[in-house]
Formats: sequence, C-alpha cells, structure tokens
Amino acid sequence: MISAFSVFVLVLVFLGVLLVALGVKVVPQGFEFTVERFGRYIRTLSPGLHLIVPLIDRIGRRLNMMEQVLDVPSQEIITRDNAMVTVDGVVFYQVLDAARAAYEVAQLQLATLNLTMTNIRTVMGGMDLDELLSQRDRINSQLMAVVDEATQPWGVKITRIEIKDIAPPRDLVDSMGRQMKAERDKRAAILEAEGMKQAQVLKAEGTKQAQILAAEGRREAAFRDAEARERQAEAEGKAVAVVSTAIAQGEAMAVNYFIAQRYVEALQNIASAPNQKLVLMPLEASGVIGALAGIAEIAKDSFAAKDARRTSVPPAGE
Repeated sequence: MISAFSVFVLVLVFLGVLLVALGVKVVPQGFEFTVERFGRYIRTLSPGLHLIVPLIDRIGRRLNMMEQVLDVPSQEIITRDNAMVTVDGVVFYQVLDAARAAYEVAQLQLATLNLTMTNIRTVMGGMDLDELLSQRDRINSQLMAVVDEATQPWGVKITRIEIKDIAPPRDLVDSMGRQMKAERDKRAAILEAEGMKQAQVLKAEGTKQAQILAAEGRREAAFRDAEARERQAEAEGKAVAVVSTAIAQGEAMAVNYFIAQRYVEALQNIASAPNQKLVLMPLEASGVIGALAGIAEIAKDSFAAKDARRTSVPPAGE
C-alpha cells in the first residue's frame, strides 16, 4: 500500500517535470520569440535553447525574422493624364526588431500591404502614362524609399518593391499601337528619304569627280599636243633654216627638195580624204622626178661635205 509520503514525492516530481517543461523553450532558426512577464514585454529569445520562469513568464509573439514576400493585389489607378490603368506588384520585407514589430503595430503584414497600396496610388498617380510604361525602375525606387521610411518605426526593413504588371485599357492599347505604327512609318520614310538624298549626293560627287578628271585629261592632252606642235614647229624651223642656208650657198637643189616635200604631203592629204574614191588630176611627172633628183643631189652633196671634213682634219697622233 502506497503511503502518503510516496504520493507527495510523486506529486513533487510531477510538478518539477512540468515546471521544467514549461520553463524550457527552444527557438528555431530564423525566428525570435518575445517574453512577457505578467503581460509586460521583458526580453527577446534568439534561436536556441532558453529557460524562462514558469507560470510567471510566457511567450508573447513568435516572429519570423527571415525575408518575406507580400503579393500586392491589382488596383486601378488614374494617372496624371487621366488614363485608367490596372497595377499589381510584390513587396519583400524583413523584420529587424522583433519587439517593435510585435508591439508597435497590429497585424504587421496587413499594415505593410495597405501602406504599399496607398503609396502605389500616390506615386503612380503623379505620372503620365508614358512615364509609367517606360520608367519602372524609377517607380520601384520611389515606392521602396517611401514605404521603407514609413515602416521603420515598426522594426521592418523593406528590401524590394516590384511592379509586376501595368495594364492600360484595351482601347488605349489599340491607340498606342496605332501611334507606334505611325511613328515607325514616319521613321522609315525619313530613313528612306535620307538614303535617297545620300545616293543623289554621292552620284553628284561622282559626276563632279568624273568631269574634273575628264577636264584634267583634256588639259593634259592639250598640253601634250601643244608640246608636240612646238617640237614639230622647231623641227620645221630647223629644216627651213638648213634649206635657207643651202639656198644662200647657191645650192638650187635644196629649193627643189623643199617644194617636193610639200608637194608629196599635199598628195597624201588628197589621197587620204574619206569623201574621195577616185582622184583624176594632171601631174607633171618630170617635175616630181626633178624634185626627187634634187633630193638625191642634196643627200650626195651632204655626204661629200662630211667626207671632206673628215679628210681635212689631221690625226691626233701627228
């Protein structure tokens, strides 16, 4: 039979085990617990094993200290240029101070969500539709700065706010599509006109260069022709001078040579005319033969004079 003392001991053991169980608290990683004594906050338990005073202290709030995400529901916003758009997004936040997050605000997630939605309407309502569609980074930065500043007293850090979708009305989307098509058609027409203009400019430059080169070629050819005529005139002048000298020395055959040369050149010009198929004209054969004989005599006299000069010069060794 169990005595009263044994029952008392068993009761004490049971109470001791119960008190130990109530006083030992294990906080998982990524969480923090607040401890309240008679309803008043006294301290925060970090991850690990902790002991509290049973029946006097109790766990007040269990807070997730990891980064969390809130889905911002879609809402309609009127922009500065009176365009109605539907916007939604996401908010990333992290609790940095468990005590302030537990006792400075009720329903932390709901408060953060409503604060974000109201600031979305404020920031995006002050912009034009074109700015909303083209400057999402600016919108995200402004929203994060405003909401983060507002949640600092709650011990919360807003790490990121992202606008997921901006949906204008269907008729506005169609108008934007027509406007974009018109702009692209305009740019295409401008580029085509600029291309044609550039082609005309290049063509004109090419024609100009070709004319310049042709003019330079004609100038060079004229210069060459003038030089050739000058050389020919010099040769003729020397020939006339030689003939004149021969005439002055009494050699009549030189005159016959000069006339015969001109006579032969005139015959060549008449024979080479393209509009003449047959030429019938009286020729004095004796005159031509005499001129040729004169040429032979002049050549003979020239060779005789050269031989005479050679024989009259004494050798260098004598």
